[in-house]
This record gives sequence, C-alpha cells and structure tokens, in this order.
Amino acid sequence: MSRLGQRGYSGYLRPISYAIDLSIINCVAYFYLLEDKASLINGNAILIFSAFISLGWLLLSVYSKFYEVYRYTRPVDIFSLVVKQSILFLLYTFAFSGLYHELDVYPRPIVKYTLFCFFLISVFKFAIYYLLQKYRASFGGNYRYTVILGLNEKTVALEDFFNSNPEYGYLHKKTYNFKNHESSLSQCFDFILNERIDEIYCSISELSNSQIADIVDFADNNLKILKFIPDSKEIYSKRLQYEYYDYIPILTLRTIPLEDSVNTFIKRGFDILFSSLVIVFILSWLTPIIAILIKLESKGPVFFKQSRNGFNYKEFDCYKFRSMMPNEEAHLYQVTRDDSRITRVGKFLRKTSIDELPQFFNVLFGDMSVVGPRPHMVSHTHMYAKKIDKFMVRHFVKPGITGLAQVSGFRGEVESDKDIIGRVKFDIFYIENWSLLLDMKIVVQTFLNAIKGEDKAY
Repeated sequence: MSRLGQRGYSGYLRPISYAIDLSIINCVAYFYLLEDKASLINGNAILIFSAFISLGWLLLSVYSKFYEVYRYTRPVDIFSLVVKQSILFLLYTFAFSGLYHELDVYPRPIVKYTLFCFFLISVFKFAIYYLLQKYRASFGGNYRYTVILGLNEKTVALEDFFNSNPEYGYLHKKTYNFKNHESSLSQCFDFILNERIDEIYCSISELSNSQIADIVDFADNNLKILKFIPDSKEIYSKRLQYEYYDYIPILTLRTIPLEDSVNTFIKRGFDILFSSLVIVFILSWLTPIIAILIKLESKGPVFFKQSRNGFNYKEFDCYKFRSMMPNEEAHLYQVTRDDSRITRVGKFLRKTSIDELPQFFNVLFGDMSVVGPRPHMVSHTHMYAKKIDKFMVRHFVKPGITGLAQVSGFRGEVESDKDIIGRVKFDIFYIENWSLLLDMKIVVQTFLNAIKGEDKAY
C-alpha cells in the first residue's frame, strides 16, 4: 500500500464527523421531539428548526473547537470538548425554542434530547478515536514519519514517546546529533527528502539561529511540518498561542482556559453546586459535632480565620475548623510534624482533612474554588514571590480547597525549596490545562487520599 493510501483519508475524517453529528442531532430531534407533532405543525416549521439547529451546531463547534481533535489529543480533552459543546448546544436550543413558539417544545424534552445526542456523539467520537489508534498500532496505517534535529534529554524522551506509543501513528526514523559536528544540515535535508519525512522536530537549544532559519526555509519550501521543542529548563507546560495584531505576528506565552467566559461559567457552576451539596448534606450536621469536640478539649473559637492571597493577589479570609491551641504564631509559621500547638481533636481533623471543610463557604462566597492552587499565608506568599520563579502565576485563577499539586505529593508543610518548586510546577500545569473533567478527577483523588491517609497530613 502506498503512503498516500495509508494517510490520504485523514483529510476526510473531519467532514465525515460533521456529517454524522449533524445527522444525529437532526434525526434525534425529529424522532424524539417532533415526530408526534409532525401532523400538527407546518412542515416549514420543522425545516426551519432543522436549519437553525444545524447552523447553530456548526457555529458553536467553531467557537468551542469541537472538531480540533488530533492523534495526540488526550481522551480527557475529547470528553471535555463534548461536554462543552453539549452545554452550549443545550443553551442554544433553549433559546431557539423560546423564540419559535410554533414548535411547542418544552424544556424537559429539550434536556433529554440534548443528553441523548451527547451520548450518541460521544460514542461515535471515541469509537473513531480508538479505532484509528487500533488501526495505527495493528496495521501501521495512518502514520507519519518523523525526524528529530538535536540530541539531548528532551529529544530522547520524545523519541521514546514515538517508539513506545504506536497507536499515535508516528514512525520515528532518525535523531540527529549536532554536537561536535557529528551531523550537518545538508545530510538531514537529503535524508528528509529521500525518506519522505512528514514532520520535523527541532530542539532549539541544540541549534544556532542561522541553522533554525535554514530549517524553516527548507520546511516551507518542501511542505514539511516543522515543530520546536523549547530549550528553557524552567518551562513547565507552555501552550503558546499565535495571533495577529493587524499584520504583526504576536506569540502569546501562556493561554489560560479559565479566561474563557464559558469555562468560567462552567467552573463557577460546578463550584456552587458542589459546595452547596457539601454544606447542606455534610456540614449541616457535622459542624455541631466538631464544635462540641473542639470546645470540650480547649478554649477558643470553633473556626480559625486566616488572611490568604487569592485571585489577582487579593487577600481574603480563609476559614478552617480550629485544630491548634490559640497562639500568636498561627499566622506566621506553618504546622510541622509533631507540632505541640496541635490539639488531639485537631490532629484527627488534620489527618482526615476535615479541618478544611469550612472552606466550602469560601467557595460559595466566590473567594475560592473547589479545585485550584492552594492559597498560602500572606507572609509566606510575599516570601515565595521573591525567591521562587513563576510563583505569582498561581494567582491567575482562584485558589482551591484541593489541587493538582496536593494529589501529586506536594501537600502540607514546605520543608525545602524543592517542595514549593514542585507545587508551582503542578499549579501552572493545572492553570494552563484546566478542564471540568480534570477538576472531577482531582476531587475523586483527594477523597481517596483522605481515606487512605497521607504522610504529610499533619
């Protein structure tokens, strides 16, 4: 089979996906919403409804980038796209039915209709995704040849990724080492042309500016896909965005999904729903019990209030169940292992993370989120901001009760700079890769960790 035969159909996948999804939303609409009314309403009304939901689906898919799914796209990101598109489509259908009364369609059937479409489209989208992975891994089809220019730790890791994951459809042919002039660009270019390489990956740290310019010209002139591997050791998860201001190209260093108004609405809705459930069904009966236990052991308030930095560096009062004897150092020094300030009840509360539950009121008030970077004491925030690179990036979003860093082994006391650097690394990854499904995964992992117990939960 020729390489064109193996890879040529890829360009048809997106149009086919459009056609199938439009067929689903229209067929389900007719048989679920309109079939029993077809004899009662004007045929033009059905055509108008079909035209509007089809147009709306296409416009929303462009906005949500619903069909921008590639061989390297993660399943969690695909599911996030489906959820986002379905919510937008539900709101769009609600709005249209409210304006177009001739159809006499009520909200409950519309919700059921959207959920059924969501289910069918999800099945189709994941079926295509996994069938293509199976096809690449088992039959070697739909693949792309790759070369890597530059040899270092990162390029070795990329080569291992290509070789260890055949389901993504990359066949790595060669990695060139430019140290000590072991390879030349002319040799690389000849190899790329002779082997019909599809994608070129360049390590910026291994190439000079003139070499990069030559590679760019070669790729442009020979229709090769060119991608760059960042050279900074401090770069954590840069998702660079390329934009134009008039005719001036601008490269955005960091994209934040939660700057999107739709994502902000979804996350805030999740926060309100989740925090309300915890407050009504857990804190409503647990708080009096905890309050009695705290009061029986020591004098002082039931709740502990502490100023912390949140979104945009704004200070807010963070609430917890009091787990220590009242002391003036509580706002200055973190709790350490076997800290004498911790009460017996407090030790249990901290071990099980129950002391954090009052922060769901902070979530409901809008100062915090269920998931996000953990807020630090104001004094510690000032200190880390001066000594830890990129620490302030954490304040681009609301702080959370739990976070990716906490479920990845970086909760509790900061014993060394390594701890806070690791925490910042995971926090930045979370900020740049947020999705509702990621939030749910972190919540579940937090619950499991609380049950199992953690070494740094003291």
